[in-house]
Amino acid sequence: MTATPSGRLHPSVQFLILVSLIIGVVLVGNVIALALVTALYGLEMVMGIAQLDFSKPGAAGALWVLQIVGTTLPLLITPLLFAKVIVKQTDEYLKPSFKFPWQLLLLVFCVMLVSSPLIEFLGAINKRMVLPEYLKAVQDWMRESEDKAQQLLGILLKMDSIWSVIVNVLAIGLLTAIVEELTFRGCLQTIFFKWFGNVHVAVWVTGILFSAFHLEFFGFLPRLLLGVLFGYFTAWSGSVWPAIWAHFLNNGTAVVAYYLYQRKVIKVDPNANQIFQNSTYVYVFSFIIVLFLLYVYHYVAKKRSTAP
Repeated sequence: MTATPSGRLHPSVQFLILVSLIIGVVLVGNVIALALVTALYGLEMVMGIAQLDFSKPGAAGALWVLQIVGTTLPLLITPLLFAKVIVKQTDEYLKPSFKFPWQLLLLVFCVMLVSSPLIEFLGAINKRMVLPEYLKAVQDWMRESEDKAQQLLGILLKMDSIWSVIVNVLAIGLLTAIVEELTFRGCLQTIFFKWFGNVHVAVWVTGILFSAFHLEFFGFLPRLLLGVLFGYFTAWSGSVWPAIWAHFLNNGTAVVAYYLYQRKVIKVDPNANQIFQNSTYVYVFSFIIVLFLLYVYHYVAKKRSTAP
């Protein structure tokens, strides 16, 4: 087996092991989830979900079982297993330390707030993507996959009470943020930094894989930007928690926006991507301020790390 002179696994081998673990644990999780749904709701429910038929009572509950048991928990188990058992370096690969300036959390909040127009701009570009004619079948498949994902998300985000909002904020906002950041900004980004020896390469490669992982092709660019922001938050602070905070803000805000739209409190559809009405000045301003805030974030994090 390939290893470094120190006896540790080469980062390329670590990458292959981590990817294999993700695939294996997710497959096991999906088998268990399907078995649970069959036991709780019956085989007809499983067949109905496979055909995107959500008309049966309990369909939302079955989808939650599939989501939590089939994806969320496996993505929580995998980085913990990899860091504790495979590489045996929990702190280095999960970066769970809280030893970072609290001001970074405030800066993260500001970045996520100010980056909204930039994310909208990238989303608008992405949605206008047109592949060559000979790849029309591929584009049709991409569009169909994204429509299915939106349909599933719509079922999961049907909220009729404040309690359901809280549950969704905790499940989709917080829990998803924790498991994805431990996997991507914790393990994967650390592997790529060790592999390439360059923090920017590690952040961008991880961001690309993070966006591709979601299989939402017409939202690839805005999710790439988010992944890159999360990556720098972790790399410069030495902790995964600023990235988890940012991820939670993004997902939790989306959940609340869906609820307010369903209750007709707001009129703008969260999926419409037209809040800023294609204002070039707003997009440019957003880009400049985000860069400035990232500079301040890096300065504060670096100043703390070099302090005696």
